[in-house]
Amino acid sequence: MEMLKNVKIGVIYGGDSPEREVSLASGTAVLKALEELDLKVEPLLVSSALDAVSKVQSSRCDVFFVALHGSWGEDGRLQGALDLLGKKYTGSGHESCALAMDKRVSKAIFESCKIPTAPYVVLQRDKFLGNLNQKLEELLCLWQAVVVKPSGCGSTVGVTIARDVETICKGIREASQYDHVLLVEKYIPGREITVTVWEEEGKVEALPIVEIIPKEGFYDYRAKYTSGITRYQCPADLPDEVGARVKEVAVASHLALGCRVYSRVDIRLSEDGTPYVLEVNTAPGMTATSLVPKAASAKGWSFPELVARIVINSLRKYK
Repeated sequence: MEMLKNVKIGVIYGGDSPEREVSLASGTAVLKALEELDLKVEPLLVSSALDAVSKVQSSRCDVFFVALHGSWGEDGRLQGALDLLGKKYTGSGHESCALAMDKRVSKAIFESCKIPTAPYVVLQRDKFLGNLNQKLEELLCLWQAVVVKPSGCGSTVGVTIARDVETICKGIREASQYDHVLLVEKYIPGREITVTVWEEEGKVEALPIVEIIPKEGFYDYRAKYTSGITRYQCPADLPDEVGARVKEVAVASHLALGCRVYSRVDIRLSEDGTPYVLEVNTAPGMTATSLVPKAASAKGWSFPELVARIVINSLRKYK
């Protein structure tokens, strides 16, 4: 931690996306961790993109920890602004953030790189052509169950699992509140797992795999952020060859999108042991129930050490 002794770290959190509450929790946790390490920190609680740029411009921090989730804080717009201002920041650059945030684009990249991802169709709000119900019935006949989600949201915001046309249509209305581009994706029966991909001194590796086991329903927003209603297993109990394949696919996804420093890759592990990549998170949650800290803990890192390592490795990318 000696490298950070004279470094002032600004923590950007808050924002105005549907994931604001999660960002508030992440930012608060990161600030506390940095303060525990007796490092110089400055909280930058922001309410909008313009507010964020204004506060960054007036700040004298050496590096900014991005603890924003969703919308402009995670889709590359903030990162692009920081680049233009000549400011250093944690995690991936603006291009990778943009690619990861738009599931329609990232899934196309996964397909081109032969990375398994669930089959899907793209719908655009207000541009549904022909007999939508008939198309949905055809999808259900083919896939039995589907997942409806906005293309550009995280934290399972606006996500619906559906097994009939009526529920799909309800899911489309729900997802349309958050994005004009929607995905209807084949539901993959199996296990919910996530992998933190870590980059340090030129080496990219996967940290211990986390399995997510909701006590009821699926891993939705409530299950993610309500303490005690989801169980986590880390390291996940997987056969060695399956675990190795999961880590291989996670690292490949991180690299395919050009991510830097760290990311979290969410995966559905099918009943036959195939890992299907759902999405890559470039600014994953850092709350008390978040998954990256669980993987780091299994690696032997405390939460303050994890946060400091993210800052150190982020500074190294500028060299």
